[in-house]
Amino acid sequence: MKLHELTIRKAQELLRNKEISSQELTKAVLDRIAQVEEKVGAYITIASDSAMKEAMLADKEISKGNIAELTGIPVAVKDLICTKGIRTTCASKILDNFIPPYDATVITRLKTAGAVITGKLNMDEFAMGSSTENSGIKLTRNPWDLTRIPGGSSGGSAAAVAADMCIGSLGSDTGGSIRQPASHCGVVGMKPTYGRVSRFGLVAFASSLDQIGPVTKDVTDCAILAKVISGYDPSDSTSVPRDVPDYPSFLTKGIDGLRIGVPKEYDTAKGLDPEVLAAVTNARKVLENLGAQCVDVSLPNTEYAVPAYYVIAPSEASSNLARFDGVKYGFRDKDSNNLMEMYKNTRSKGFGPEVKRRIIIGTYCLSAGYYDAYYKKASQVRTLITEDFRKAFEICDVILSPVAPTPAFEIGEKADDPLTMYLSDIFTLSANLAGIPGISVPCGFSSGGLPIGLQLLGKHFGEEVLLKTAYNFEQATEFHKKKPEI
Repeated sequence: MKLHELTIRKAQELLRNKEISSQELTKAVLDRIAQVEEKVGAYITIASDSAMKEAMLADKEISKGNIAELTGIPVAVKDLICTKGIRTTCASKILDNFIPPYDATVITRLKTAGAVITGKLNMDEFAMGSSTENSGIKLTRNPWDLTRIPGGSSGGSAAAVAADMCIGSLGSDTGGSIRQPASHCGVVGMKPTYGRVSRFGLVAFASSLDQIGPVTKDVTDCAILAKVISGYDPSDSTSVPRDVPDYPSFLTKGIDGLRIGVPKEYDTAKGLDPEVLAAVTNARKVLENLGAQCVDVSLPNTEYAVPAYYVIAPSEASSNLARFDGVKYGFRDKDSNNLMEMYKNTRSKGFGPEVKRRIIIGTYCLSAGYYDAYYKKASQVRTLITEDFRKAFEICDVILSPVAPTPAFEIGEKADDPLTMYLSDIFTLSANLAGIPGISVPCGFSSGGLPIGLQLLGKHFGEEVLLKTAYNFEQATEFHKKKPEI
């Protein structure tokens, strides 16, 4: 196995035994980036110099016997997580030259654990999109088929892991933005419970929905990375003061008696590809053969998740993105004659079309006379969706569903049809509205050789049950072992 193909767990083992050095591993990853970045386009910023310095320091710590969970392991980060001294653009022209003066809490935790940061990954601008086609910087392609999208908005995070351009990565999930690209790229991606991982230093899209999570090559790596980044942070008012379980210790064989809920609403969902349904049905049989018991559950308000989300998320985005005005930081239009003109021109030139669309929707929904009709109603629907899950989890331990209705579609296929693009999030949005954790694990391939993911949803702060279920499924199948040929 080549060094850049290693998992986090295997790399940990080799580094501990001094069979490889962090500098060798980091150089192998940087060489891999140089080899395939032109084809895939996963990175916005490659931090080669600082990564090699961090690797050198990691080797010194290893030689002294000071080894933390990620010492010397190259990890890449979605480009809306602040990194001190490394450009953070949110894939937007408005932040093209922004270099944060501080690290996000998750970056501080990665560094404390000894990780080497290889760079910042491409995404839909301000995380608004499901295909990474909305990036204002570049196009990212799916490593399994370079004519197809990698998913979004964490498309760069999933593509980089799938193409071995990092050993693991971080993404963010506001409506499926970790799980959906993980599904499309054949890797593992988890959205933790809202409040489990600090959002301090995450550039906000929709503050009540955003959550940072790991994207990795297998479930074991997901557990390792999730443990490192989780935990209470007083700098984030939405962070929950709960102890973090030792996630890797839950990865044991055996799910006898586990109750898996199968929502009747998902089988008849509009636009569900027969190949996706077949792969998920097969995954259900695998879990049943492992001793799990499938039970029917109902999530009656599922059909309202998409409209509710596309009121709440743009409303919060409209408020959050007001700070990008050309005054404090980022791009400023220099051709304006007065302040109002400068505001208008800066935002017109700095934001891309999808971001403008969502700001307009959100501002409308929050405007006088419409707030009760839209935002308030959507918030009430959100409460009903949360209640649906609470009732479902009274009779099951995890819920099983597809991640996306179809495998990865072709680049440009849905670019002129925002509504169809929005509907591609139908299976993932509900978890964000309810604040529950969800994981995507590879469960099959389409007839065209494209990866298909299985989604498992859990109770609030039930990540360990999700990880154990996903691990048992992964150990019983071979899907995670297949690699794209680039």
